[in-house]
Amino acid sequence: MTDSALNQLQDLARREDYQGGIWVFVEQTGGQVHPVAFELLGRSQQLAADLQVRLTAVLIGRDISHQATDLIYAGADAVLLCDDAVLSGLPEDACTTLLSDLVQLHQPDIFLFGATAFGRSVAPRVAARVRTGLTADCTRLDIEPETGLLLQTRPAFGGNLMATIVTDRHRPQMATVRPGVLPALPTDRSRRGTIITARPPLATGRVVELARVLRQKEPGIADADLIVSAGRGIGSQKNLSLVRELAEMLGGVYGVSRPLVDMGWADSSHQIGQTGQAVAPRLLIACGISGAIQHLAGLGGAQTIVAINTDPEAPIFTIADYRIVGDCVAILQRLIREKIK
Repeated sequence: MTDSALNQLQDLARREDYQGGIWVFVEQTGGQVHPVAFELLGRSQQLAADLQVRLTAVLIGRDISHQATDLIYAGADAVLLCDDAVLSGLPEDACTTLLSDLVQLHQPDIFLFGATAFGRSVAPRVAARVRTGLTADCTRLDIEPETGLLLQTRPAFGGNLMATIVTDRHRPQMATVRPGVLPALPTDRSRRGTIITARPPLATGRVVELARVLRQKEPGIADADLIVSAGRGIGSQKNLSLVRELAEMLGGVYGVSRPLVDMGWADSSHQIGQTGQAVAPRLLIACGISGAIQHLAGLGGAQTIVAINTDPEAPIFTIADYRIVGDCVAILQRLIREKIK
């Protein structure tokens, strides 16, 4: 048998062995689950239904057992729970070893992480240990009906196009997903699931946490319920004050597209999109934003989008719930006058 044929048989055997369904890593700090975990569970519930497999939440840490039931309410069919003092603070070396052991033991077909600082550090290490691929910073996940493969979509070439990547020869199929681009499902307390306790051997970590200092996080666009955003169509830096004014009057914050940051009109902390921040407000009012693909990649979590643009063919209108064709400056001025009344 040739080396090529042997490799193909080994790859096929590996794919057939991995029948452990879909896994979602649940990141938590001090017992508080990161919101991206609920977002991943929400989308993965549909992916699991498409594949007719079980959805498992992987929860590791110290004194976190009480979170397991909430993960079932959020969409998990099972929770793989590792609650141990060694995992206090989620040391990356120990977590990498633990997760790699769990993958080899239970063999999931798909393993998803949030694209947080922790997820971006640990997911590649796990992928290397189990010899599979990893697609980073995905903004969309789907199942290909013909093959059952995970379609992992992410911006490429500086955000100028969207690439869909598949892992067709190795398992598990692994991806990190940007926070804020997928909607979480409403809590369903009628759901029932299985909690599985696991304690595989842990390697001694090379890094020891001496102390943890929590910095008070100021509210920003990533956490806002209401955003008024502006693009190049706002016309001038002076007109950006209208966007800020309306946002303040409505109790929200303002955001901008990348060109306004590049021109120095706004700070990058207000930038929405692939090279900025993904947002998930209940309401987003987009003023003079054409809707470049890298900007739209950051709007996946918005519940309601109102778009204002002079171009009736603007790409932003393809995802907007309400479309207003007109001069955004004049409309902003009118909205402010009406609010003052």
